[in-house]
Amino acid sequence: MRIGILQTGHSPDEVRDDLGDYGQMFTQLLDGNGYDFTTYSVVDGQFPDGPDSADAWLITGSKHGAYEDHDWIPPLEDLVRQIRDADIPLVGVCFGHQIIAQALGGRVEKFDGGWAIGRQVYDIAGEEIALNAWHQDQVVELPPGATVFASNDFCENAGLMIGDKIMTIQPHPEFTAKMIDALIKYRGRGKIADEVLADAQDALAQPIDTQRFADQMADILNKGNT
Repeated sequence: MRIGILQTGHSPDEVRDDLGDYGQMFTQLLDGNGYDFTTYSVVDGQFPDGPDSADAWLITGSKHGAYEDHDWIPPLEDLVRQIRDADIPLVGVCFGHQIIAQALGGRVEKFDGGWAIGRQVYDIAGEEIALNAWHQDQVVELPPGATVFASNDFCENAGLMIGDKIMTIQPHPEFTAKMIDALIKYRGRGKIADEVLADAQDALAQPIDTQRFADQMADILNKGNT
């Protein structure tokens, strides 16, 4: 089964050799499902020929905002709509969550409540699931037809289902404690409040439910194999 990864950002240069780029993190997260992955670095202008280039799609996180003026964002939004119209499975994570919502008629903005960094606990379909997060932007208006399946007090619209083949999630199931630590060191210092980063650092050793959510992602992606 062919999974197309639409990479919308890069991990910090300082740790990329050790921890991988964003596309590689998802290939590791979803390893064991029998997928063949192709990564398209859309942030660098590399796009697939069209929605049929893969059986299912995944959009990564990014340091960029969905509402920012970058020349690769409008064609990415077009591709999201093409994937939706072709009834091909699509999963979006963090920026991916936001750009899908925006492309399909929702709204994203910088959240005035600040940042969610590191381990966060979400109500996901009635279960408490802990995942790592790194975001300030949030989906504040849902696209038509979307339903919320994940939320917490800080992020009301943390997970969306749009139909039965599009799933989006605000936190990062692909981020390990090492990745959060690296982001704190190389992208957080001087930008995010010290107390927020300190709380995230203190929680690095606590367990997260990476595999539980990876299985939910695979359930959506596998719908491209039917």
